[in-house]
Amino acid sequence: MRMDFYSDQIEKSISNAKADVTGDGSKFEATVISDSFSDLSTLKRHKLVYAVLDEHIKTGAIHALSIKAFTQQEWSEKEQAAN
Repeated sequence: MRMDFYSDQIEKSISNAKADVTGDGSKFEATVISDSFSDLSTLKRHKLVYAVLDEHIKTGAIHALSIKAFTQQEWSEKEQAAN
């Protein structure tokens, strides 16, 4: 199930981001694509996404969150490799 509310929150908060958040109950997976991630480590990318959703994590609405964060070029390369 796509969680549009969380996807929208990420897209509004991270410059030029495209986000797809899916989940069941309180466990979610976020795939976020943004050139804002250029030159950032995986940890820093994840921290940006966690910061956007922090209030929902603190309230328990999101219990577990798996994040995949890519730049547009990394995402394109991943998509090409998959085909």
